[in-house]
Amino acid sequence: MRNLIQEYSVSSQYFAPRGKERLMFLGEQITQRHLNYNDRLIGIVGDSGSGKSSLIKGMFPGLELSNDDDVLNPRKIMQVRDLTEDLRDAASYHIDMRFQTAFTQMFEIVDFVQSLLLRKRRVIVEHFDLLYPALGKNADIIVGIGEEIIVTRPSIFGPQPKSIFEIVHKSLKYRKMAHTVEDITMEIMEDDFGIGKKHYFSSDIRKGFVLKFFQHYDLNLELLEKKILDKLSKHLSVSYYDEDHISIGEKIIECDGPRLHVSNTSEIINFSLVKRFVHDPKSNTWCLVGLIDNNSDDLENRNTLYFLKRKD
Repeated sequence: MRNLIQEYSVSSQYFAPRGKERLMFLGEQITQRHLNYNDRLIGIVGDSGSGKSSLIKGMFPGLELSNDDDVLNPRKIMQVRDLTEDLRDAASYHIDMRFQTAFTQMFEIVDFVQSLLLRKRRVIVEHFDLLYPALGKNADIIVGIGEEIIVTRPSIFGPQPKSIFEIVHKSLKYRKMAHTVEDITMEIMEDDFGIGKKHYFSSDIRKGFVLKFFQHYDLNLELLEKKILDKLSKHLSVSYYDEDHISIGEKIIECDGPRLHVSNTSEIINFSLVKRFVHDPKSNTWCLVGLIDNNSDDLENRNTLYFLKRKD
């Protein structure tokens, strides 16, 4: 019955959250909801730095990746040439096509993947859109990550990996802008208004960010927005500092998603704050909402609006 239900599923969408912990948790939920025991070929698509590695770690706990951010695993890279005996009997294998093609030929990768599938092993392929044309076989399930996470189970009618990649590639810039301005907002709230991170937690909205407060604050949102825009206008460089911090200009600030930002504050365009706190009755929290497109009309239907009228 589960297989029959999955055949009717075209795609599912989730917000792509910031931070490794939230991404890994969502990856675990995606596995529980969408992955079947006989799914062998898993395609992951999205740009570098979008959070694919963290998502994979959540989906497949204990899986040894061939690369992890800036670290390569030569032993895993050369698994394609079957030079390491202890890798032959693994239940699941990971391949990052962008790294793998720098060390081995495409025909070697194709032969390796096909041999694993014949042996009923599971293969998780990052940048699956690069392998698909040579492999000639679509994945059992494709997961794309940009501003959103798209989970789809392709049929003979698609979708093809390139189509999923094009969607998430275009949307990733909004996630980077939103996460960067969210960090700047949190910094200003703490430094200028004395409101620290213990008073709220992060949530999500399309083309923007949400900070959910445990109580309503009498906060001058006009002034807060002005301070944020003033900082954005300084064209400050933004860069990774370590796994818990980023640098904005000369200042180091704490961040739980340090690899997912624009490189300069000038890249953040059309930012505005919603000039009221939005009450969420389900969590009994008060939401501070930042938007990237300057469009606060029909805020209560925003997610549906962008789902139905996607123009970018």
